[in-house]
Amino acid sequence: MSVRFTLAKAVGGVTTWGLKHVAHRPAASLPGKMALKVDPSLLRDLRGRCTEGMLITVGTNGKTSTNNILADAFEAAGCTVACNRTGANLVAGVSSALLQAKHPQWGIIECDELSLARVLPSLQATYVLLLNLFRDQLDRCGEIDRIQESIAGALTASPDTVLIYNGDDPLCAAIAAAVQNHSVAFGLAESMGLAQNTVTDAQMCQQCDGMVQYRFRQYGQLGDYYCEQCDFARPSLAYVGRSIALNADGVTMEACGPTACEPLHTPQATPYAAYNLIAAYAACREAGIPTPVLQRVVDDFDPQNGRLQHYAIGGHKVLLNLAKNPTGFNQNLKIVEVDEGPKMVAFFVNDNAVDGRDISWIWDIDFEELAGQLNTVVFAGGTRAHDVAVRLKYAGINAEVVDGIGDAFARMDGLIAEGRLPVEAAVYAIANYTALPPVHSALNAMAAGDAASRVSAAPAHADGAAASSSPCRPERSAEGAESKDPASASTPGETPVVIAHMLPDLLNLYGDGGNVRILEQRLRWRGIPVEVRRVSYGESVDFSEVDLVFMGGGPDREQKLASEQLLGMAADLAAYVEADGPLLAICGGYQILGRQWLWGDELVPGLGIIGMETRRPGTSANRLIGNLMLETPLTERPVIGYENHAGRTYLDEGVQPFGRIVGKAGFGNNDDDGVEGVRYRNVVGTYSHGPLLSKNPAVADWLLAHALERRTARTGVPLPSLAPLDDAAELAANEAMVRRLA
Repeated sequence: MSVRFTLAKAVGGVTTWGLKHVAHRPAASLPGKMALKVDPSLLRDLRGRCTEGMLITVGTNGKTSTNNILADAFEAAGCTVACNRTGANLVAGVSSALLQAKHPQWGIIECDELSLARVLPSLQATYVLLLNLFRDQLDRCGEIDRIQESIAGALTASPDTVLIYNGDDPLCAAIAAAVQNHSVAFGLAESMGLAQNTVTDAQMCQQCDGMVQYRFRQYGQLGDYYCEQCDFARPSLAYVGRSIALNADGVTMEACGPTACEPLHTPQATPYAAYNLIAAYAACREAGIPTPVLQRVVDDFDPQNGRLQHYAIGGHKVLLNLAKNPTGFNQNLKIVEVDEGPKMVAFFVNDNAVDGRDISWIWDIDFEELAGQLNTVVFAGGTRAHDVAVRLKYAGINAEVVDGIGDAFARMDGLIAEGRLPVEAAVYAIANYTALPPVHSALNAMAAGDAASRVSAAPAHADGAAASSSPCRPERSAEGAESKDPASASTPGETPVVIAHMLPDLLNLYGDGGNVRILEQRLRWRGIPVEVRRVSYGESVDFSEVDLVFMGGGPDREQKLASEQLLGMAADLAAYVEADGPLLAICGGYQILGRQWLWGDELVPGLGIIGMETRRPGTSANRLIGNLMLETPLTERPVIGYENHAGRTYLDEGVQPFGRIVGKAGFGNNDDDGVEGVRYRNVVGTYSHGPLLSKNPAVADWLLAHALERRTARTGVPLPSLAPLDDAAELAANEAMVRRLA
């Protein structure tokens, strides 16, 4: 034992004691952080502390709940355990858990996906349990292939570690196929019959350029998948859930392993609980923990950490849960949707560093599932409450902005007092990482009878902005017409404005498809018929019949495949642009319009429609990431967006940018010239995600005005005026960010 290690242990111990007994705070990460400063090789020195073995749980969703269930099961089986139960899953949190445990036989450790590259090679764990991989915190984690490579590298550096992985997830299966570790797959044998969500994270085959097909799909990319062009398919499952029943009482299944099938049940009535359950079963069986022990632990599991935590407050049944990405939110919405009774739903989204600064993912959540539910009020809170309110508006839901859960309760009580909501209304609070603790603390205080905590002392709204009108009523245009379902058909007999959404199955990063939803809805609110033609991979479109084109960005492999198809349309698309057809292109779609663009480290041909090219970053390996604010002649207000790109784009002399960077944030096209995007004829190309149009309605209407002109030229339909809309929600979201970035 080195002197450094001894000193690091002492520092960690003193820090733990001070936090618990003096500061009265959890000693989750700081002790490990301090100890690592003393001994950077601390994790390697801690390797032998767990005398029987170690299991590390990793994945995007469900880590904390599944890992804590496993820790309880190992303890119930008589083992002493080291576990980071609070979910502190970075290197410092893992170090704290191992330092603080007294004579642990097993380490049951939750680990962040990217942190595994440092944790696993040092600890050489017995097992890694890989639950799933979904898009999450794209500004920090990047595209999923980066996470896959990181996890595969960690496993390769720990060759004796057994990988227990979700075989229903093609992204996890690709990792198992890429490493030499002994691997054991788990999954579900049959469909749970779930409605499918709009966006999934693995449309392409993991081995070739084919598209993944499904015999059945559960949610996201999980299911029984295969590729028609190669032999990539769901692997043989060593542990499988059969005869699955999902209802209000929870999930019941027959869990089958190599030697036997056993009944299992969880009271958590969520589809992802089925995967967590079979994952825990597989890990327990591999480690020799009896199934009856696991079942007792699952029955008694009550983490009290804000994950699926239930309360009874003021006569209301309350459910609090964490959700931090589209898949997590969509599964929470399914819980809410099952409840057909009166309810209040409050969403809290922060954009702190731990959450990820980029919140474009809220546009990949299918909030439309909430629209139209009777006796339902919806609120939006957190540092990005206004952005959530805008997203909900375009889902047909009018959500008021609130300061916190106490403010939401006070407003709900007011609606009940006015007879606008029944007294038995249930409450659902769904929050991302840093938004969860204050909601959790407030609900704990309410449940303990602290009536004063139910009334916020802060102003009525997070930034003093005026509230929307009554919650959960249809939005209305300036003429008073009710909004229509974005998916509804055009008015019979009228010629619609045709929007071509190019390759949405490949170019679907950063919620950019929300731009199409916004354009579509802003026409419908004005009573103008619209048709969206989603041109998927392998399909074609006649641009002479189109009035507006949208192209988004995608992961590298998907974007390369999309560009190859677009190159075959280059002449027709160029003719459309030269005829003043409006086109909005975001990120990868923007780069492809030039002579060349950056695919990974490779420069590849673009469409050559606009005089520009994208190059490597030169001496800098840094991506340009962060909020941006720019001024553009298309609108009097600053344009707000978010950028995340490695390539540097340079416009030819005389080619106009979309705008110029202003304020404290934003890089733009490159490191040098201070401009962002491109504007050529009626084309807008930009790196601005968010999506772009959500906080910049004037840009949306600029595009729509040109689309209406094209429809008139194409069909002879009289040119209508674009009647003003009530853009209070959009402008409030814009103003909130302008104040932050100015």
